[in-house]
Amino acid sequence: MAAARKPDSPAPTPPLAARAARIGVSATSAVLAEADRLRAQGRELVDFGVGEPDFPTPEHIREAGMAALRAGFTRYTPTSGIAELRAAVALAHARDFGSAYAPADALVTVGGKQALFNAVSVLVERGDEVILPAPYWVSFVDQIRYAGGDPILVPTREERGFALDLADIERAVTPRTRLILLNSPANPSGALLAPELFAGVLDLCRRRGLWLLSDECYAQFVYDDHPYSVAAEPEARDRVIIAGSLSKAYVMTGWRIGYALAPPPVLAAMLKLQSHSTSNATSFAQKAAVAALTGTQAPLAAMLVEFRRRRDLIVQGLRAIPGVRCVLPRGAFYAYPNIAALLGRPSGPKTTLEFSARLLQEQGVVTVPGEAFGTTEHIRCAYAASEAAIREGLRRLAAFCALLT
Repeated sequence: MAAARKPDSPAPTPPLAARAARIGVSATSAVLAEADRLRAQGRELVDFGVGEPDFPTPEHIREAGMAALRAGFTRYTPTSGIAELRAAVALAHARDFGSAYAPADALVTVGGKQALFNAVSVLVERGDEVILPAPYWVSFVDQIRYAGGDPILVPTREERGFALDLADIERAVTPRTRLILLNSPANPSGALLAPELFAGVLDLCRRRGLWLLSDECYAQFVYDDHPYSVAAEPEARDRVIIAGSLSKAYVMTGWRIGYALAPPPVLAAMLKLQSHSTSNATSFAQKAAVAALTGTQAPLAAMLVEFRRRRDLIVQGLRAIPGVRCVLPRGAFYAYPNIAALLGRPSGPKTTLEFSARLLQEQGVVTVPGEAFGTTEHIRCAYAASEAAIREGLRRLAAFCALLT
């Protein structure tokens, strides 16, 4: 009788694709996860971490979404978005920023983040360099690396409100540079880049054969100046890609509607990529987005008045804490205080990561450490919270900092 055959040893588990190792977990997601864990334990937290307006989605936008559902508008749409919304995107951008896009120049995406991801994916090859100001939004670096590119960081000037110098950008350009990525107003610093800077970067892109990707997620959140888009500059449309979002201005974070405005070859490539990933954005959310862009803008105006008041409150409170410096943010809804004087003390935190972790554990205040944004001396405080929450958060932060002096 033949001996029983021994089973073969299992083959090793196949490795993950190398590109998966080029990206990390979002630091903001990690902070939110820890905050959620503490809430589940019954801790009462003050949340300066999440970048999300605390207002409700305006009623007329919600009604438009519900009307679309009641009408059965729940099937696939064109991958590029419904014609009504693409027209609304072009018209609203012209109204708000003075651009001259046609509906055919617009692509509707699943949030502004997908517009950025699509653009980076179709423009950046392995080994290409992307110039990026620091501090930067967490996903910029990972999107660039996922595409195989190398982020080239250009420091901003904190003493000048996190301003960016054109000369610094020009010095960073090499034969490998493919793209310059700007975000204004900026997350996390709230910095507002000057129109003259944008015009200079656009001219640089023309001269050196580069693309300019402008993230306009917070473009409406401007407190002391007028909203601006580089797309309004003469002859911008052949060199510029705009990534926009309805999440912040219209309090539609969960609806997941963004858009891109881009030259035809770029838009076609982005559309092709999207057709093999998400396809269309959610059908009824697109109808709500039409109402947001074409309907009353009064809720946005009222929200900006409130956010400006909160900005002044949190900056004044931060500046009153010994060891804390804070530039006045000119846009978005983030303060980016410098806490370098409080780091490295014998019993204190050595890094902003340790600072934010201890502040959360000991005082129940959620912030995001500067390491997430490419700096080592700051924390980000979102003031998308009520006045009472801001005052309580400042009180707890001051108490924590007092123990470090």
